[in-house]
Amino acid sequence: MLGLFSLPGMILLVSFSGFAAFAAQSGIPMAQAVFMTAVIWALPAKVILVGSIVSGAPLIAAFLAVTLSSIRLMPMIAALVPEIRTRETPTWALLLVSHLIAITAWVMAMQRVQAVPRAHRFAYVTALGLTLTLSSMTLVALVYPFVATFPPLVAGCLFFMTPVYFLASIWSSARQRVILVALVVGLAIGPFAAIAFPDIDILISGIGGGTLAWAIERAWRKREERAA
Repeated sequence: MLGLFSLPGMILLVSFSGFAAFAAQSGIPMAQAVFMTAVIWALPAKVILVGSIVSGAPLIAAFLAVTLSSIRLMPMIAALVPEIRTRETPTWALLLVSHLIAITAWVMAMQRVQAVPRAHRFAYVTALGLTLTLSSMTLVALVYPFVATFPPLVAGCLFFMTPVYFLASIWSSARQRVILVALVVGLAIGPFAAIAFPDIDILISGIGGGTLAWAIERAWRKREERAA
């Protein structure tokens, strides 16, 4: 529960206020906006889905867009699960808790889980994810009637707080040099990808940044091995 009142938790709630405004202005009913918060969870994926609905995109196109935007969560789950599982933890439980993990929950968990005894880590991460999810659902339901009149600029600013925080948090919590390199390279590629390929700029920045970071890190390791 304390995680909700931390800086990451408060920024997440502010961002979901922006999502509620976006959903209301797009004509998405409150019940559907709350349902999206529960079953999709990751904020960018919900924004993509609402945008697809508003633009009249085919169902398969919306499905693929949301799926591709959520694939980025798979490496996060792969990094977190070894930290929280024990021999007694059933696979189905790990699959369920994985649904609760988006970037905010992942960053908070990775920063704090080492201080939690291993026997209690699964319960800690589950409680953290449930708290953030249920609180976001509640917030969307409460503010939905009031945010429909927000100017687009205000809603955009609320959204923008989340990626800025994510970048700062991932940078500060990175345990490997390659993560820092991937962030720098991805940010450098981003503006050029947005100009050249505006429809898939994030995908290109992510794949390009990650691939180049891997190549740079591999070259560094080979040089260090030769020097040793």
